[in-house]
Amino acid sequence: MENSGNMKKTIYDERNIAMMMDLYELTMANGYFLQEDQKSRVAFDVFYRRNPDGGGFAVFAGLEQILQYLEGLHFDKEDVEYLRSLKMFDERFLEYLANFRFSGDVYAFPEGTVMYPGEPVITVVADLVQAQIIETELLAQINHQSLVATKACRIVRAAVGRAVSDFGARRAHNNDAAIYGARACYIGGVNGTATVSAGQDFGIPVSGTMAHSWVMFYGDELTAFRKFAEIYPNNCILLVDTYDVLKSGVPNAIRVFEEMQDKGIHSANFGIRLDSGDLAYLSRRARKMLDEAGFQKAKIVVSNSLDEYTIRSIIEQGGRIDAFGVGERMITARSEPVFGAVYKLCAVERDGKMDPRIKISENIEKVTNPGLKRVFRAYNRDGHSIADVLAKYDEEPTKIPYLIDPEKPWKKIPIENLSFKELQQCMMKDGKRCMEVESIGEIRDRLRKQLDSEVWEEEQRFENPHWHYLDMTPEYYRMKMKLLGAES
Repeated sequence: MENSGNMKKTIYDERNIAMMMDLYELTMANGYFLQEDQKSRVAFDVFYRRNPDGGGFAVFAGLEQILQYLEGLHFDKEDVEYLRSLKMFDERFLEYLANFRFSGDVYAFPEGTVMYPGEPVITVVADLVQAQIIETELLAQINHQSLVATKACRIVRAAVGRAVSDFGARRAHNNDAAIYGARACYIGGVNGTATVSAGQDFGIPVSGTMAHSWVMFYGDELTAFRKFAEIYPNNCILLVDTYDVLKSGVPNAIRVFEEMQDKGIHSANFGIRLDSGDLAYLSRRARKMLDEAGFQKAKIVVSNSLDEYTIRSIIEQGGRIDAFGVGERMITARSEPVFGAVYKLCAVERDGKMDPRIKISENIEKVTNPGLKRVFRAYNRDGHSIADVLAKYDEEPTKIPYLIDPEKPWKKIPIENLSFKELQQCMMKDGKRCMEVESIGEIRDRLRKQLDSEVWEEEQRFENPHWHYLDMTPEYYRMKMKLLGAES
């Protein structure tokens, strides 16, 4: 049963989530306000440090919900009264919150962009207090949707052209995780979702088969199959593992398909679903039985705790499967359920110029890339991306002499025969959108095109993928080294 649905207002339009933040966002904002620093212009970067599951890249998702949040960000009377009851905040600050509206700028990668550790996927330029209090929600959206989109992308690649659907709502961590997780799964490449509200909210194709309870209610498996086929003749996927797959489930399904054929019903979508057992073995046996009965076009759909590794293993073992329904291990990104994006101050405006700021740590990966910057993707003549590049905000990549690999700074990487694409775009200016809202199909297609033509196959490996370089322009590299005290 499929229905592409129409876009409608989402739950972000119907509720106020301004208070979904860590308390320290407000205590710091109150402190800045009392120090009269709230008007100081600053820049924060959102970036992450490591690809999930040891992969070669991640998928950027969640931006649309961030922009919706920023557009409507305000504090209701009840919010202000609650904060007043905590007796932690100055009355002038509470009055400021009562009239709060976000008026900053947001620069970001388009959703569906392949991204790599260390590069700023979002940059917020705003007054200090505004930039501070939005941290938690930005990270919550990016960390959730980017994680699930990345996991879905891995699972879809493992299926090697076979259909994958999201079956995860009942195992998601709550309603929002199910709905926005389904959105992220679709961006990651799945064909559709079983979550009806996600189809309604985002226009994702929805699909479903039948439940074990349908078969159990009627007691007689054959009767249950007949009744289902009578109601849904054009979407007749029969669940064959309630009792015994090979002795009753598949034979009863074949009998129903024969009866439909005798009645002149030629279903556009029919077949069986397996939800337990040895899926490789059972699908091979079921395929043989269906083919011998003359139903070569009958589909075999499988579900049951699948991920990229089980799917790949089933296919390698000769599993005869047309579609996978993937639930808990995709919607929760079970193998690595933390994405780890962070939000760090990178620049402060002084005398009309953005002075860079850097976080230094004994842990090298926690040293930040300072300053207001630009991010470019470098391509070779074949259109493959060979590196991403950090540049100072006033630099043009075509005018630099060479690139520097910060891991091997003695190397000078020539830019001849390279082309560059700037990755961050202005998504919001002075609190107003400056880009049209994209359909989820456009976002999904963006990812697919990158994987098909830009991202090296070696980066798409599950084990020991090729490392994608994050290079720097000489000027940017020198600026970072100076802040680290490595250059005078």
